[in-house]
Amino acid sequence: MTENDQNPAGEAPESSKKEGVLYLGIDLGTSRTAVSASNGVRDGIASHVGYPRDVVSRKLLKKDVLFGEDALQHRLSLHFHTPLAKGVLKFTDEEGAEAEGDMRAARDLVKEIVRLAKPRKDELVYAVIGVPSEAGFKNKDAILQAARESVDSVMLCSEPFAVAYGQEMLDDVLVIDIGAGTVDLCRMHGTMPEEADQLTLETAGNFVDDRLCELIREKHPEAQFTARMAKGFKERFSSVADQMEPAVVEMPVNGKPTEFDVTDLIREACRSMVGPIVDGLHQLIATFDPEFQHRLRNRVLLAGGGSLIKGLDTAIEKQMAARLGGGTVIHVQEPVYGGAEGALKIAHDMPEDFWQELS
Repeated sequence: MTENDQNPAGEAPESSKKEGVLYLGIDLGTSRTAVSASNGVRDGIASHVGYPRDVVSRKLLKKDVLFGEDALQHRLSLHFHTPLAKGVLKFTDEEGAEAEGDMRAARDLVKEIVRLAKPRKDELVYAVIGVPSEAGFKNKDAILQAARESVDSVMLCSEPFAVAYGQEMLDDVLVIDIGAGTVDLCRMHGTMPEEADQLTLETAGNFVDDRLCELIREKHPEAQFTARMAKGFKERFSSVADQMEPAVVEMPVNGKPTEFDVTDLIREACRSMVGPIVDGLHQLIATFDPEFQHRLRNRVLLAGGGSLIKGLDTAIEKQMAARLGGGTVIHVQEPVYGGAEGALKIAHDMPEDFWQELS
């Protein structure tokens, strides 16, 4: 067992710490942002930011900015922002007031997640932030700019690489990191992954939500619901298994609360991500050294919030058996914090002079 195994809260061994520095690993996600810190703090927040619309909402809310579920619950009184889309900052190719508002929200979101890590006033803050595998230069630069107001030194890494690093699985492993905006796949073979080793899919959690909305409208056109309601149904009952808990939900019909059985619809929507994932695995395996392809097939690491869908590992293995001749899927023990924990480990392992150069 390694020293990190003995510190499940993420606190680093004393020998790897520099006095007066708080190291952070941050997983900046479309739906949720998580942080693991070298002082043992782990926390997370839904990636929503809101600002009061007028003097009435400011008097009601008694805050200048709201975050997470607090912002979501009061969104009708707010200028409401979810500044990330498909795992990246969605405003980098836009101009105008909305883009400026999203950039402000991104800065405030990073500031809030750093605050939740509880840095002391006398500490420097060094952060590693996980981003999607194929995030472009412009987007990475925007993330760096958003972070630099809150930390003293910052670096970026791909989210699936951070997951693999945290698990100390750096050789002959295929990582699947399922978020709300993207599914990131990365093959690790003992070196830093290159562009050809990584793949980003958009058939992630939000894609499943959209598919579920379509299926509900088709089968129950009389039901009144929102995309957020459908997302809640999915998060409560998500499964790809043939046998799953009955998903009976309540939606209004002409204002009257009415029960609907959406079990089959949720199963079908969740299964819609399996095929594209196996397509991506197939691509990364088929283009790898043929002597080592069997190793990748049998070390597939499943991580991210989307990996919590019941039966997903078995469903991926079943399709891999049919298309690739077999495969073994391993679950990360703590999928919600896997990326943040890995990013924290990277932060610990970077030499001090490296952080000084980034400052």
